[in-house]
Amino acid sequence: MSELYMPTIKEDPADADVTSAKLLYRAGMLRKEASGLYSFLPLGMRVLNKLESIIREEMDSHGAQEILMPFVQSSDLWRESGRWGAYGEEMLRMADRHGNEFCLGPTHEEVVTDLVKNELRSYKDLPRNLYQIQLKFRDERRPRFGLLRSREFIMKDAYSFDADREGLDASYERMREAYENVCDRMGLEYRVVVADAGQIGGDGGTEEFMVLADNGEAELVYCDCGYAADVEAAACTPAPVPYMRAKEGMPAGDVREKVATPGVHTIDELAAFLGIPAAACMKAFSGKDGEGTVWVLFVPGDYEVNEDKASNLLGGFAPLTDDEMKDAGLVKGSMGPVGLPAGVKVAADASLKGIERWVVGANEDGFHFVGAAQGDDFKVDAWGDLCTVREGDACPQCGSPLRSARGIEVGQIFKLGDKYSRAMGATFMDADGSEKPFIMGCYGIGVSRAMAAAVEQRNDEHGIIWPAAIAPAHVAVIPLSPKPDEVTAAAEELAGALADAGLEVVIDDRDERAGVKFNDNDLIGWPVQVVVGKRGLKEGVVEVKDRATGEKESVALDQVLSAVERVLS
Repeated sequence: MSELYMPTIKEDPADADVTSAKLLYRAGMLRKEASGLYSFLPLGMRVLNKLESIIREEMDSHGAQEILMPFVQSSDLWRESGRWGAYGEEMLRMADRHGNEFCLGPTHEEVVTDLVKNELRSYKDLPRNLYQIQLKFRDERRPRFGLLRSREFIMKDAYSFDADREGLDASYERMREAYENVCDRMGLEYRVVVADAGQIGGDGGTEEFMVLADNGEAELVYCDCGYAADVEAAACTPAPVPYMRAKEGMPAGDVREKVATPGVHTIDELAAFLGIPAAACMKAFSGKDGEGTVWVLFVPGDYEVNEDKASNLLGGFAPLTDDEMKDAGLVKGSMGPVGLPAGVKVAADASLKGIERWVVGANEDGFHFVGAAQGDDFKVDAWGDLCTVREGDACPQCGSPLRSARGIEVGQIFKLGDKYSRAMGATFMDADGSEKPFIMGCYGIGVSRAMAAAVEQRNDEHGIIWPAAIAPAHVAVIPLSPKPDEVTAAAEELAGALADAGLEVVIDDRDERAGVKFNDNDLIGWPVQVVVGKRGLKEGVVEVKDRATGEKESVALDQVLSAVERVLS
């Protein structure tokens, strides 16, 4: 360790906002160069290399073949797929000296589709699965959480090409198994959850591999029946409450009434003002779709609008700013479906189909409608699941109450179908002699993100607790002597014997006090520590410490290897 470049520090960096960023920095594994940009130091690189090795072994053994594609990509390919303008500001665009437009690759669907479309010409060439481990760049608006949401990151992305949907299903299941093996071998506790396809797209479904962590950036719901989903994608089945208001001489609920609601702008305020539950009111939310059409969305008042679901239903969705709402003629805090400005459309959660009369804004500040009649007073242009699921909601598979947890996405697998191959003219000759588009799958693992996720999941007040498979080394031998003597000699001999047995060993030969050595070795997180001291040597023993549990054991010199292997197993 005296020769290692591992500048450990005692204090948390001022701008680190999550545990993994703090500990990786303090342990001398990572340094921040700019917002969302990091350098990996030698110990950090050892972890990354082990992660990549596990991924390569699983990808190779499940039929994928490694390639390497350009990090800088031509705009021509993205225009061909239709994503050059659609991908958004996360794509960093640039021009070369000749005025040709390029981007730093945020993903590689276009490049790999172009790569194979003139090479895989027959159904006999299929299936194929190609993968790479490479840098990606996404210009995050607000990089945060260290490696969990950086701008530049290391990713493994794979792409399968099949002749039909059945072939894609088989490729997808092989990759799913490979990903489960990767997570198991990394020593991570995780769940496979139903997810949203986001900007990658596709029509065949997608799943995320979520590492469970108390401060994970994503929320998921799960059930003992096996169902699990990201809250952005989880099916939601609200139970809105019908509201009936009686007027003298009229059957209950047969009239639309405009009610003055001064100072009322939220659902909670409206429910309290009317003396009804929030579930009997309709919450409104405004935005525009991918073509610029303005929509007002309605969900039961006790739920929140899910923007990802809105985007899937409407073909893109961006919330309106206050100024955009004014320009569109909408009244914040009092939006409703009755009398909307021309051109504004209405979408609603499917659970509201059965509610004939709604409690909604009157599109006039300080007024709401009670009993607005669906079909007579207004019409809904699009129905769909628009609500964000909550803990306690009914599981869509078995009906039991859902539980929630937090997690970190380390991988996602997609059934793309022919989204990219059809757009880019990537076809093959099928057995019947017809030209058909490839049926594709896409499979990504965030390598640098997995490194941070492991730290988020496995740490304590002293530092990192690495799983043995991805630790920078298996064992640290710590001689409690500042100078060459029988203690350092015994430590060297032990380290050599452990290395000869196939273990990765470091020896803390630094001229430091015992307390400094103990603190640094706990911070770095070697799975096992072997402490060699003068007093123990007189009795023929050393101390073996399990970093994960903190348990210490006095072990005879000739039993150290078996004790270390027992801890590692």
